[in-house]
Amino acid sequence: MLDKKVTLNTLRAKKGKEKIVAITAYDALMAKIFDGEVDVILVGDSLKMSFGGENETLRANLDEMIYHTKAVCAGTKYSFVLGDMPFGTYATKKMALTNALRYYKECNVDALKIEVDSNKIDVVKALCTEGIAVMAHIGLKPQFMRFEGGFKVKGKNEVEENELIESAIAMQEAGAFGILCEGIKASVAQKITQSVQIPTIGIGAGVHCDGQILVWSDAFGFFDAFKPKFVRQYCDGKDMLKNAVRNYANDVKNAVFPSDNESY
Repeated sequence: MLDKKVTLNTLRAKKGKEKIVAITAYDALMAKIFDGEVDVILVGDSLKMSFGGENETLRANLDEMIYHTKAVCAGTKYSFVLGDMPFGTYATKKMALTNALRYYKECNVDALKIEVDSNKIDVVKALCTEGIAVMAHIGLKPQFMRFEGGFKVKGKNEVEENELIESAIAMQEAGAFGILCEGIKASVAQKITQSVQIPTIGIGAGVHCDGQILVWSDAFGFFDAFKPKFVRQYCDGKDMLKNAVRNYANDVKNAVFPSDNESY
């Protein structure tokens, strides 16, 4: 359990020394449960899938992300809060600045995450120049799912490997405080981690990143439409909750809830 607020300096100091633990959350209730147990809470646009029941992240908008990030920030005291910039909000440098500044002003968020490649170096640099902490998301980028015809693992050949390493270094030079590596071959993610001085957080990128992140509904067994290879389930949350709901329903139907002690 953390006893003080995680900051950028906290995360930087963990590089190569102590693994960073990250999880997603979309509301104050879950944020309060995770707060202090993990280093980083990401308010991801994954909420469109795990929270909204959709099959992709693209329809998340800035108003939604700000709404959910405010809720997570309200429930967080110790963990570092990272907000996702949704699809279409950073297509140009000017657009990225306008939307990121609004996000930063309206939420007590610690940093923003954007899905990038070498074509977005100017965007990352512009945000960092304005004092906005940025985590660069490279590799498999869910916002590019339609463009790429699905979720494609990256780093499978030498060209992709070199591009990923070069992108990570370029993002570091542009001012990014960290790199999120998603869906990258483990050996390539290890080389990326070794090539930069900033921390890397992996999801489906092997054990050699400086930290790991999972979507909370995946990690705790609430989402079971499919199970990605990289997910480890730490409890069967869906069945536990279903059983609890059934017990509640039975108690109501059989008039054993509420009892005298639970009545005024």
